Amino acid sequence: MSGAAGVRDLIPARLRWQTPDWPAPASIGAMVTTRLDGYSAPPYDSLNLGTHVGDKASSVARNRRLLRNAVPDLKRLQWLHQVHGTRAITVVAGNNPLRRRQADAGCVMQPGDGIAVLTADCLPVLICSRDGRIAAAAHAGWRGLVQGVLENTVSATGCRGSELMAWLGPAIGPCCFEIGDEVKAAFMAAAATADGFVPVPGKPGKSLMDIYAVARQRLLAVGVSDVHGGGQCTVCDHRHFYSYRRDGVTGRMASLIYLKRQAV
Repeated sequence: MSGAAGVRDLIPARLRWQTPDWPAPASIGAMVTTRLDGYSAPPYDSLNLGTHVGDKASSVARNRRLLRNAVPDLKRLQWLHQVHGTRAITVVAGNNPLRRRQADAGCVMQPGDGIAVLTADCLPVLICSRDGRIAAAAHAGWRGLVQGVLENTVSATGCRGSELMAWLGPAIGPCCFEIGDEVKAAFMAAAATADGFVPVPGKPGKSLMDIYAVARQRLLAVGVSDVHGGGQCTVCDHRHFYSYRRDGVTGRMASLIYLKRQAV
């Protein structure tokens, strides 16, 4: 996203978000919040949706209500307790969406249900089936990527990779994601490729990682070739995005996907 491009202004909810640029079916709703238009005070200003970062609980609750009120097609939104792991859950009737479930990805299959992941540099990945009946979201930091969170998310949908499409949301870009040789070696051991890593001049043992390129590799390995998005940098875009690497103490954006309610 360059400047305000891709950010939409919604009145009267006054909530701005980024809309994925992908050819998803009409039954799929998806969005990524920005840091704008909420109630949190600095350094969480202002639409922080994370309950675990030290922000006032009342501010986060107001921000989450603002988000829910802006999405009338969404009946239940499942929040996750993310641990940089690989578990992908399935949301079914009877689940209590107010109870955070420990997982870093989730899948929904009922109209009105949605799943959200929180990020502030890690990569949010939204996935849906081409027939519009299944949707999923994954929180993919480098640990989750190397250990298989995207592969587990695809498996949770019950679909072949060729039946799915994916969108890569805002994350730390290759301009800023400096990692050590141990991280690069972990990916090379898992995928036997060094694609997506560029050595940093003058810094032996350091590389810049393209998390978007690596995610595309992992998705392609399980048959998902229809991949959109990528190319943003949460570190560089201070106005719209939270960044843990840039700021340390900061808020979290939500990337969410849902199946729109069926017409009555």
